[in-house]
Amino acid sequence: MNAYKQIILDGLWKNNPGIVQLLGLCPLLAVSNTVVNALGLGLATILTLVASNGIISLLRNQIPDEARLPVFVMIIASIVTIIELSMNAWFHELYLILGIFIPLIVTNCSIIGRAEAFAARNSVGPALLDGLMMGLGFTAVLLVLGGMRELIGQGTLFSQAHLMFGEAARGFSITVIEDYRGFLMALLPPGAFIGLGLIVALKNVIDARLARREPKVAVVEAETAAG
Repeated sequence: MNAYKQIILDGLWKNNPGIVQLLGLCPLLAVSNTVVNALGLGLATILTLVASNGIISLLRNQIPDEARLPVFVMIIASIVTIIELSMNAWFHELYLILGIFIPLIVTNCSIIGRAEAFAARNSVGPALLDGLMMGLGFTAVLLVLGGMRELIGQGTLFSQAHLMFGEAARGFSITVIEDYRGFLMALLPPGAFIGLGLIVALKNVIDARLARREPKVAVVEAETAAG
């Protein structure tokens, strides 16, 4: 049970690919200008991580060491191709917006890294959980960054929600700031870098405070046990 808890903590916080490993930054920064775009890429990444981790874990004893990286890439590329074709069929407008960044998931270092470091060394259950948690952690960063950039850039949230949720979702858009002229830099790459830097800085501050609290908690627990 502790092992599963550690996998969850690593994926969502301690080893988050977006703000700790700092992997997959190209698509993360490129498409996170709205919440919907960020969610689309995030879901595609989650599906890829879960499917690739599961398949590689199942085949780990049959894959020769000298060919493991080409095999990993082939498996990941096959999964991404299925996701890309599915998005093109059912979410065509969103697919056009995300563009090249969907097939570029194949080269995402965090996905290949999890295949090599975890899926190829563990059974299917932990491998699936690792893929899910790493994907959720990456998607959480995408959503926070996308929400921040969309709000500052154009004063809205969930703009163009119909691209993912259908025509019934056209009313999902929330105008947070009325008559807002927008702040263009937030929607451009410099805004993405600044936003990600702020998220990383916030995580570091939280980690530092938690680290300072741990010795105090340990002392209190020791005194309680002794008393």
